[in-house]
Amino acid sequence: MSQAATIVSEPVMPPRMAAGLAVGLSTLAGFVDAIGYLSVGGLFVAFMSGNSTVLGIATSNGPAARVELAGGLVLAFVVGVMAGTWCGRLAGRMRAPAVLVLVAALLAVGAGLELGLGSTPAAVVMAVAMGAENTVFARHGQSGIGLTYMTGTLVRLGQRTAEAVLGGPWGPVLPDTLLWVGMVVGAAAGALVYDAAGVAALWVAVAVALGMAGVALWGLRR
Repeated sequence: MSQAATIVSEPVMPPRMAAGLAVGLSTLAGFVDAIGYLSVGGLFVAFMSGNSTVLGIATSNGPAARVELAGGLVLAFVVGVMAGTWCGRLAGRMRAPAVLVLVAALLAVGAGLELGLGSTPAAVVMAVAMGAENTVFARHGQSGIGLTYMTGTLVRLGQRTAEAVLGGPWGPVLPDTLLWVGMVVGAAAGALVYDAAGVAALWVAVAVALGMAGVALWGLRR
């Protein structure tokens, strides 16, 4: 059974729909992360392992502004996880659509801030949104599926592929593969749209997040 199906096996939405939604959210994360990376020059709004490495390097030999931004993005991401957790707890069974509406609202705020205050405040709010996104599939206060980072996904992919080569089932390999592919495709799309529209490309992400909220709501009602 896939990780996505396992995490959402509680009676909230059909497992196949949840697995598809997870891939869509991974794609959205790649899209937003590419916009953030390009707008602030080499820092991430979704991939906090990368920012943590940059923070350590900058602390050693980088400018203070780099330290502040990398640390601020990590802190903003954690705040987003907290906000998503609280939102999900208040929403109960409607956790997934409620958190996705929160994500859409935060991305819209980020797009608006970019117009008035510049890319850095927008990136901070984008990091909050990506932190919140990781709570869509949370269960018992724990993150169920890593949607904005791929290291754990690739470790599972390697483990499951090794088991399949030794005679195990190949089915469990597919979900992690699709999550990774979704992230890469989303990042490529984000870079293309950013080249054409700048941070205004975030409005595409807002629309996608709202669409996924609608899908999640429909799945719950089924």
